[in-house]
Amino acid sequence: MSKSYCSLGLMSGTSADGVDASIIQSDGDNQYKVIFDKYFEYKQEIYKNIHNLKEEINDSKDLKSLSKKIQPLEREITLFHADVVNDIIKGNKTNIDLIGFHGQTIFHNEKEKISKQIGDGRLLSSLTKKTVICDFRQNDIKNGGHGAPLTPIFHKLLKKRFKINNVTFINIGGITNITNLLDDRNMSGTDIGPGMCLIDRWLRERSKKNYDKNGEIAKSGKVNQLILKQLLNNFIEKEKSLGIDLTKSYDTKYFDISLLDKMSLEEGAATLTEFTAKIIIYALNQNKNKEKIILCGGGRKNNFLVEKLKEEINNIKLIDEYGVDGDFVESQAFAYIAIRSYLSLPISFPETTGVKKPCTGGKIYKN
Repeated sequence: MSKSYCSLGLMSGTSADGVDASIIQSDGDNQYKVIFDKYFEYKQEIYKNIHNLKEEINDSKDLKSLSKKIQPLEREITLFHADVVNDIIKGNKTNIDLIGFHGQTIFHNEKEKISKQIGDGRLLSSLTKKTVICDFRQNDIKNGGHGAPLTPIFHKLLKKRFKINNVTFINIGGITNITNLLDDRNMSGTDIGPGMCLIDRWLRERSKKNYDKNGEIAKSGKVNQLILKQLLNNFIEKEKSLGIDLTKSYDTKYFDISLLDKMSLEEGAATLTEFTAKIIIYALNQNKNKEKIILCGGGRKNNFLVEKLKEEINNIKLIDEYGVDGDFVESQAFAYIAIRSYLSLPISFPETTGVKKPCTGGKIYKN
């Protein structure tokens, strides 16, 4: 019987509003048991600093020129994660073997082969007295991949747990990615377009809200059909210019929404929600596997968006309907990926990131 590890996954996504933390017990292969899930909200200052920094970073050169801003924020984020870990350790009797530390993504560029997550794994290991695995995307990039998405291997584990055959996972985070699992051997995945990043950006810039709860603001607005058509045409033309590629990854800066500048809050939210829905629907219509579709990610809580998807696509269910808390899929995923990294098992594949061959990843820091 394979050795089982107790792993704590720490995930802060595009919304950068806090840290999702999950403890799982797994052998890095077929075993999987959830022990603990909890959300820890960032202090408002950290939230603002992350988003302000991300707005300043437009290309890889900015990573160097803004290093004096990045370094103190990286330390602040790491200290926050250390407090989270130590809080969990005090309140939980489980002995944690490994910590999967995703860090906070501040820049991702598929073309330049750069994916930057800030978070000091060495410092986190020192402060928590635990083995920390971080920087999961770099080895994939060094071997010709895009560095994303990494969750398909965890979706494969969930498929086994759910005891279902053909299934498609749609993860609506900041970016939307898709994982196709036709059987136990065939797995593919890719980013397909915007998730909640554009809607959230619009709300942050035009109101005091960080997101559109349940899609209520979008629901109260009217879609600008002319601008929607232009957004869709621009996206499709941009995709064509990149050439045919089975795997793609996106950064939130990839999408230009300047066409909406003169719109009201409600009209802009409605138009961006419709745009996001149309991209997801288009991807699903191109997808051969329509037997079962499972929605994950924060976007599944936007009732207005989900209703639009269900109007066009059959067989959509939320992952929560399968007994998994959808708020913690990615934190559980990185707890699982940390175990695989520790065991030198592959975490990315040619069919998911475009990497040349299946490869492991992650830097390991032992206290």
